[in-house]
Amino acid sequence: MPEGHTIHRLAADHFETFGGRPVLAASPQGKFADGAALINGQVLDEAEAHGKHLFLGFEATGWVHIHLGLFGRLGFGTGQAPPPTDTVRLRLATPTAYADLRGPTTCGLITDGEKQAIHERLGPDPLRPAAEGAGGERAWARISRSRSTIAGLLMDQKVLAGVGNVYRAEVLFRHGVDPYRLGRDLTRREWDAIWADLVLLMREGVRNNRIDTVRPEHLPEAMNRAPRVDDHGGEVYVYRRARQPCHLCGGEIRSAELAARNLFWCPGCQRR
Repeated sequence: MPEGHTIHRLAADHFETFGGRPVLAASPQGKFADGAALINGQVLDEAEAHGKHLFLGFEATGWVHIHLGLFGRLGFGTGQAPPPTDTVRLRLATPTAYADLRGPTTCGLITDGEKQAIHERLGPDPLRPAAEGAGGERAWARISRSRSTIAGLLMDQKVLAGVGNVYRAEVLFRHGVDPYRLGRDLTRREWDAIWADLVLLMREGVRNNRIDTVRPEHLPEAMNRAPRVDDHGGEVYVYRRARQPCHLCGGEIRSAELAARNLFWCPGCQRR
């Protein structure tokens, strides 16, 4: 599932490509035909993200709410759009560009009130400007009272929106926090450092359109090691590195299932 930085990047790309101009909208698959008909020819006024939710605003008709889920894909193209396949849930197009949405968990037209209800049920997003200071405080209020593991809490979108499996594993490693520590056992100083790091790492994710979490002194060229080769892309410390040696201590990276997702950590660097 795409993490929050990808959705924020998609929001920016939508506004850069279509913002302030009328767009043609269609649903070749047919599942969003009524909604597409309503926004067809309308001007895209806003595009924003909250966690893993994308919102495309059309003043005259409301918001297109998209959640990609596990299988959704959103791709852009330039020039005149080719004939769409019948797997395209929503196509937005102008004479010079187009975007195709396939396989989302959610694609619906919603009102301002319905959009606000989604925001209210989500936790703070490190990438939303309004949450930068207050967001960490809001999340801490829940984490500091919780008997759940910090690894589980970081993935709970009601506690913190946008953090996925990669950022969860990597930020805990970067701060030497055992993933099985309970939220209430985390210190305020540790949480403030984790929150600030998430803001930094996820902003870089938006800018580079990929996740890189390794500090400069631990990059392949600095450590004289082979670069990471993985579909995920960027350099990481523990994510999808089970049974490989830790870049820092040389111990074996471990993996276990937590809340139906694979957890990765280094027992040597992340002691309880």
